[in-house]
Amino acid sequence: MANPHAAQEAAPVDAALSELPAAPLYGSRTIAEVLGSAAASMGVQGFQNTLDLPSSQRVCVVLADGLGRNLLKQKAAHTPFLRSIVNSGQGSVPVWLDSAFPSTTASSLASLGTGRTPGEHGMVGYDVLDPAQDKVVNLLGNWDAGVDPLEWQPFPTIFERVAAEADAITVSLPQFGDSPMTRAALRGSRFVGGNSLHARTAAAGEAMAAGSRSLMYFYVNELDKAGHRYGCQSERWEHQLEEVDSTVKRLSSSLPAGTTILLTGDHGMLDVPESQRIDYSADASLIAGVRHTAGEPRMVHLYLEPDAGEAHRSALIEAWRGRFGERIWAFTREQAVAAGLFGALRPEVFPRIGDVMIATRDTLALYDVRRVRPTAMEVVGQHGSLTKAEREVPLICFQAGGRKGRRG
Repeated sequence: MANPHAAQEAAPVDAALSELPAAPLYGSRTIAEVLGSAAASMGVQGFQNTLDLPSSQRVCVVLADGLGRNLLKQKAAHTPFLRSIVNSGQGSVPVWLDSAFPSTTASSLASLGTGRTPGEHGMVGYDVLDPAQDKVVNLLGNWDAGVDPLEWQPFPTIFERVAAEADAITVSLPQFGDSPMTRAALRGSRFVGGNSLHARTAAAGEAMAAGSRSLMYFYVNELDKAGHRYGCQSERWEHQLEEVDSTVKRLSSSLPAGTTILLTGDHGMLDVPESQRIDYSADASLIAGVRHTAGEPRMVHLYLEPDAGEAHRSALIEAWRGRFGERIWAFTREQAVAAGLFGALRPEVFPRIGDVMIATRDTLALYDVRRVRPTAMEVVGQHGSLTKAEREVPLICFQAGGRKGRRG
């Protein structure tokens, strides 16, 4: 898609922008290529097998929310089944993918479900500005009544495109069956709910066996929840990682033999000490001329008042750099677009992005306590920024052994 802001992108790139990490590898090695490659590996027309997945009539994509590549490597002792898959040569060598930008669930799941960049599907943060209402709206679990998910994200999902040729299935928690997030990013599949991982695993086996050609999305949220509450270096997180490993092992034995199983994540995570969770709204210079704040504590969107000019925006960026120095990346919306952080962009999405963006580089989280719940600052494990710990996710691919006597 041609970028409607090419003239703005052509502006000189300053030194601060040149220090930004490379953009996600959209089109070749991101979360957006997973379901499309899976569909192509099944022979469904209209898709490319960009990730070079093995041919199969059935594919199950296990999305472990919060499973970063670095964490999986650090905690390998807690994943005996996955380690055995790799060490025995049963599956492909694990590789890594980029999450979408920001490295947050709303953006990455929308890229997974649509095969498109955040700049196209429009889910450009945890919460962002809705220009039509001049208000900040949440894009994950608390959608605003004034936002239509199908208008916000108008492109057909991969499930909608696959459904004419194969059984498209989602296995997740019951409350996500018809949520606005599902309608925006993951609509079009046959939904199967299960409250526990055991229930979801059993349901997945039965649902996959019902069709000869099936694409399944299997969602695991328990790891992310443990990380937010207790931290990704906690025993609680390690226990949930062990549960992920056990779940994948059960899937391997319960899905039809020959089913391709893909394990990936939507983002990674790192722990932020309580002393480094900062209320930036207490510093008047950091919110001068700011009309709205949004985003993640590690990826802040700042929207300026309509009459704020370029000089004001530059002064605001300098105020942030003066306060936090090399602990942050501070850049403009145009710079983010020019750097390719959001990938291809449609015009409607441009004003949803902050005029100024602040991404944290180390164990720092930034809050506007005027608008967030007090419990928000109790979150330990965090994500959203551009560090490798947050943006790199694994991709492990292998074939299910199947139940005794079952054939694919």
